[in-house]
Amino acid sequence: MSTVALLRPRTAQDLPARLARSAAATGEGHRLRTEDVPGWLAERARAHRFTVRRVPLDELDHWSFAPGTGDLVHRSGRFFAVRGLSARVDEGPIGNWQQPVIHQPEVGILGILAKEFDGVLHFLMQAKMEPGNPNLLQLSPTVQATRSNYQRVHAGSSVRYLEHFTDAAPEWVLADSLQSEHGAWFYRKANRNMLVEAADAEVPPAADYCWLTLGQLGELLRLDNVVNMDARTVLGCLPLPAAEPGARHSDLELLSWFTSERARHDVDVRLMPLAEVEGWTRDADAIRRPDGRFFQVTGVAVEAGNREVGGWSQPLIEPCGTGVAAFLFRRLGGVAHLLVHARVEAGYLNRVELAPTVQCAPRDWEAVPAADRPRFLEAALRAERDGAVTYSAVHSEEGGRFLDACVRYLFVEADEDTAPIAAPRGYTWATVGQLNSLAAHGHYLNIQARTLLACVNSGAARL
Repeated sequence: MSTVALLRPRTAQDLPARLARSAAATGEGHRLRTEDVPGWLAERARAHRFTVRRVPLDELDHWSFAPGTGDLVHRSGRFFAVRGLSARVDEGPIGNWQQPVIHQPEVGILGILAKEFDGVLHFLMQAKMEPGNPNLLQLSPTVQATRSNYQRVHAGSSVRYLEHFTDAAPEWVLADSLQSEHGAWFYRKANRNMLVEAADAEVPPAADYCWLTLGQLGELLRLDNVVNMDARTVLGCLPLPAAEPGARHSDLELLSWFTSERARHDVDVRLMPLAEVEGWTRDADAIRRPDGRFFQVTGVAVEAGNREVGGWSQPLIEPCGTGVAAFLFRRLGGVAHLLVHARVEAGYLNRVELAPTVQCAPRDWEAVPAADRPRFLEAALRAERDGAVTYSAVHSEEGGRFLDACVRYLFVEADEDTAPIAAPRGYTWATVGQLNSLAAHGHYLNIQARTLLACVNSGAARL
């Protein structure tokens, strides 16, 4: 037998074109028009009982502060814990700090199931309630589950459609990578981001699910708080084509620059007992900083009619202000380039990931001298005030761990005065196509960058 017969193409030759066709299919998908999706979400919210109320941390069911360490842990030893973190970094106005952090060593699954209808790929999206979502119900992936969830540690019902991802044949996997979550609030957290085709099987959508094209999701990404973070990160990992004749930097130059950024930073991060964290106070309602900056840890009790468990309580991280995540971009040689930031965050596995040009909560920096504020922040805020942005929408972050964590995502067209071609240290110019290539691999693009990339790839933002 010839060994040539054993060879296959290294990439799916038709997948980029199939995704591009789906991105171009707007307005109406399989049985549901885009304009009807908000009403469908509202109908699904009315079909179930959802309540979220704040409770003191000491009154969280099945949670307690561990003797000795003071860590906030679940009695099963699973799900996640709130621990302490000590960090030292070699750049920025704050070189040393301590904070609470979510420690969740399990790798979860964020999976979207795809299927062709009339020659166009559609994605099976779920109307999912999360206690931290500002509007509770948003569009989520087909499967959004931690290992504790899908192993049913909570003794609840099984996760619907899970077998499509845990038992997927390799030829039906369209995208698959381990990606980080928020490095400021998680310690080395990663989820498996997957796009899997349903092959020849019929997949009738359950009551809380619907089929939408990538283009429809792009239209919905122009609305505030409709497409959740877990869906956005999967959409940010899709291998979409980019018609680019070239780039400011070659792919090798970009990778070399990024490797250099990772290598040059001296970062020391370790977990520590929550009870020993300095600069934070604990009362009945929350763990917080006396100056009210950054975030607090609070508790909620939840009732949800369509979840694997009907009721539970848990801690959540609640930011103390709305964030901003903005890519400044320029057209260089007729090709859109994004100004990416090699950002250090204490919770990243590999010290540094590529982030938007600006990523912070402006409120946290109001009392800080202007020279110490995040670079390019004022340019992004000024453009938003002047209405000079190409894309603007508010999206909430992971509602299963964060309470009302809202970020305004922006694309801002810049010029030589605002963002020079000779980028400052820690920044460089990259094309959408280059970021798409990197997003196929884990721990290159952070969650905020992947959200903005999903907005471009779905057609929500046009550069």
